[in-house]
Amino acid sequence: MSYNLLKGKKGIIFGALDENSIAWKTAVKAHEEGAEIVLTNAPIAMRMGSIKTLAEKIGAEIVPADATKVEDLENLVDKATEILGGKIDFVLHSIGMSVNVRKGKHYTNQNYDWTVKGWDVSAVSFHKTMQALYQKDAMSEWGSIVALSYMAAQRVFPDYNDMADNKAYLESIARSFGYFFGKDKKVRVNTISQSPTPTTAGQGVKGFDGFIAYADKMSPLGNATAQDCADYTITLFSDLTKKVTLQNLYHDGGFSNVGVSQEVMEAFVEKEGEK
Repeated sequence: MSYNLLKGKKGIIFGALDENSIAWKTAVKAHEEGAEIVLTNAPIAMRMGSIKTLAEKIGAEIVPADATKVEDLENLVDKATEILGGKIDFVLHSIGMSVNVRKGKHYTNQNYDWTVKGWDVSAVSFHKTMQALYQKDAMSEWGSIVALSYMAAQRVFPDYNDMADNKAYLESIARSFGYFFGKDKKVRVNTISQSPTPTTAGQGVKGFDGFIAYADKMSPLGNATAQDCADYTITLFSDLTKKVTLQNLYHDGGFSNVGVSQEVMEAFVEKEGEK
C-alpha cells in the first residue's frame, strides 16, 4: 500500500548491491511512495551487484562514486542535483566493509592498514558525504539524512570485529555533523540501529547465523527484516518526522532493551539439564 509519503521528493541512495540489501528495498519503497531517486555505489560494487536492474525497475539514474573519495562525492552531488532538477530531500548511507573481517583477522590481531580502509568506507565516508552536501548547500530545508548502524556500537559482539568500532564512529558523526546541519540548514541526521539482517555484507561476519537466531529469541517482536527497515526509513525521509534528529533509533524488535528473554533462559535451563 502506498501513502505517497515522498511525493515530489528527491533523494540519493548509497549501497543497493542486490535485492537482499536494505538500500535496494528502500529505493523500491521510496519509488512506490512517489520519490525520484539517484542510485550510487562504488564502481567495483556496481560490477559485482545488480544495481542496473534496480535502476530500470524504478526509473532511476546511476552515478558511480567511491564514497571514500571527496572528488567522487562532490561529483555525485552535482550530478544528482542536475538529474533530479533541484535540491536533495533525503539521503541513505547504507555502506560498510571490514577487510579484517573478510580476511579472517581477529580483533586482537588486526592489520591496521585494513582497519583504516574499513573505517574510511564504513564511517568516514558518511562525514565526507555530508560535507559535500553541506558545502554545496545541496539539501532542502527539512531534508533527512540516514545511515544504517548496528547494536555492536554499544555492546560487545566478539565476531563483529572492527565493524563495531566503525559503527560507533558512524553514530558519533551523525550527532556531530547533524548538529551543524540542523542549526545551519534545517536538515535532520539520524542513524538506524537495525536487527542483524541477512544481507550480502552481513553474511560475511563469522557466526552471523548465530547473531540472527539469538537476536530473534531475545526480541519480543522478533527481528526486523530488511523490508521492515526500508519501511521505517521511509518514515524518516517523510515530513512526519521533521523534528527527529541526532538520534540513534533502534529498529530491532525490542532487542536493545531486553536483558534476557524467556526463550533464551529456557534454552540455557534445558542445556544445563542435559549435563
